[in-house]
Amino acid sequence: MADFMGMMGKIKELQGRMEKMQAELDLLEVEGASGGGLVSVTLTAKGAMKKVKIDDSLLKPSEKEIVEDLIVAAHADARAKADRLMQDKMKDLTGGLPLPPGMKLF
Repeated sequence: MADFMGMMGKIKELQGRMEKMQAELDLLEVEGASGGGLVSVTLTAKGAMKKVKIDDSLLKPSEKEIVEDLIVAAHADARAKADRLMQDKMKDLTGGLPLPPGMKLF
Protein backbone atom coordinates (compact mmCIF):
# COMPACT_ATOMS: atom_id res chain seq x y z
CA MET A 1 0.00 0.00 0.00
CA ALA A 2 2.89 2.34 0.77
CA ASP A 3 4.24 1.84 -2.76
CA PHE A 4 0.83 2.70 -4.21
CA MET A 5 0.59 5.88 -2.11
CA GLY A 6 4.11 6.82 -3.10
CA MET A 7 3.25 6.29 -6.75
CA MET A 8 0.09 8.40 -6.40
CA GLY A 9 2.16 11.17 -4.86
CA LYS A 10 4.57 11.03 -7.78
CA ILE A 11 1.67 11.11 -10.24
CA LYS A 12 0.20 14.20 -8.55
CA GLU A 13 3.62 15.85 -8.63
CA LEU A 14 4.02 14.94 -12.30
CA GLN A 15 0.58 16.34 -13.08
CA GLY A 16 1.51 19.67 -11.50
CA ARG A 17 4.78 19.77 -13.38
CA MET A 18 2.98 18.94 -16.65
CA GLU A 19 0.52 21.81 -16.15
CA LYS A 20 3.43 24.16 -15.59
CA MET A 21 5.18 22.82 -18.70
CA GLN A 22 2.02 23.23 -20.81
CA ALA A 23 1.88 26.91 -19.84
CA GLU A 24 5.58 27.26 -20.65
CA LEU A 25 5.08 25.68 -24.09
CA ASP A 26 2.63 28.46 -24.95
CA LEU A 27 5.43 30.98 -24.40
CA LEU A 28 8.27 29.14 -26.15
CA GLU A 29 8.65 29.88 -29.84
CA VAL A 30 10.50 28.09 -32.63
CA GLU A 31 11.25 29.37 -36.10
CA GLY A 32 11.31 27.29 -39.24
CA ALA A 33 12.74 28.49 -42.53
CA SER A 34 12.75 27.44 -46.16
CA GLY A 35 14.14 28.71 -49.42
CA GLY A 36 17.46 29.62 -47.85
CA GLY A 37 15.72 31.90 -45.35
CA LEU A 38 13.45 33.62 -47.86
CA VAL A 39 10.40 32.39 -45.93
CA SER A 40 10.21 31.84 -42.19
CA VAL A 41 7.42 30.80 -39.88
CA THR A 42 7.32 31.23 -36.10
CA LEU A 43 5.25 28.80 -34.01
CA THR A 44 4.69 28.27 -30.33
CA ALA A 45 6.06 24.98 -29.06
CA LYS A 46 2.44 23.74 -29.16
CA GLY A 47 2.26 24.46 -32.90
CA ALA A 48 0.25 27.71 -33.02
CA MET A 49 1.53 29.90 -35.86
CA LYS A 50 2.59 33.34 -34.62
CA LYS A 51 4.40 34.95 -37.58
CA VAL A 52 5.15 34.50 -41.26
CA LYS A 53 7.99 36.44 -42.89
CA ILE A 54 8.42 36.54 -46.67
CA ASP A 55 11.41 38.16 -48.38
CA ASP A 56 10.35 40.98 -50.72
CA SER A 57 12.07 39.29 -53.64
CA LEU A 58 9.39 36.59 -53.59
CA LEU A 59 6.43 38.92 -53.83
CA LYS A 60 5.85 38.67 -57.56
CA PRO A 61 2.56 37.39 -58.97
CA SER A 62 4.38 34.76 -60.99
CA GLU A 63 6.01 33.41 -57.79
CA LYS A 64 2.73 32.85 -55.91
CA GLU A 65 2.84 29.04 -56.03
CA ILE A 66 6.49 28.96 -54.98
CA VAL A 67 5.78 31.21 -51.98
CA GLU A 68 2.86 29.03 -50.94
CA ASP A 69 5.06 25.91 -51.10
CA LEU A 70 7.82 27.65 -49.15
CA ILE A 71 5.38 28.64 -46.39
CA VAL A 72 4.26 25.02 -46.06
CA ALA A 73 7.91 23.87 -45.93
CA ALA A 74 8.83 26.52 -43.33
CA HIS A 75 5.85 25.50 -41.19
CA ALA A 76 6.89 21.84 -41.38
CA ASP A 77 10.43 22.81 -40.35
CA ALA A 78 9.18 24.83 -37.36
CA ARG A 79 6.73 22.09 -36.35
CA ALA A 80 9.50 19.46 -36.38
CA LYS A 81 11.61 21.71 -34.14
CA ALA A 82 8.63 22.23 -31.80
CA ASP A 83 8.10 18.45 -31.60
CA ARG A 84 11.78 17.90 -30.70
CA LEU A 85 11.57 20.64 -28.06
CA MET A 86 8.47 19.04 -26.55
CA GLN A 87 10.14 15.60 -26.49
CA ASP A 88 13.17 17.07 -24.70
CA LYS A 89 10.90 18.76 -22.15
CA MET A 90 9.05 15.48 -21.56
CA LYS A 91 12.33 13.63 -20.97
CA ASP A 92 13.26 16.23 -18.34
CA LEU A 93 9.80 16.08 -16.80
CA THR A 94 9.50 12.29 -16.51
CA GLY A 95 13.15 11.60 -15.70
CA GLY A 96 12.46 10.04 -12.28
CA LEU A 97 9.15 8.35 -13.03
CA PRO A 98 9.17 4.99 -14.79
CA LEU A 99 6.58 5.06 -17.57
CA PRO A 100 5.57 2.09 -19.70
CA PRO A 101 7.15 2.12 -23.19
CA GLY A 102 5.08 4.08 -25.69
CA MET A 103 2.99 5.85 -23.03
CA LYS A 104 2.28 9.44 -23.99
CA LEU A 105 1.20 11.90 -21.33
CA PHE A 106 -0.37 14.40 -23.77
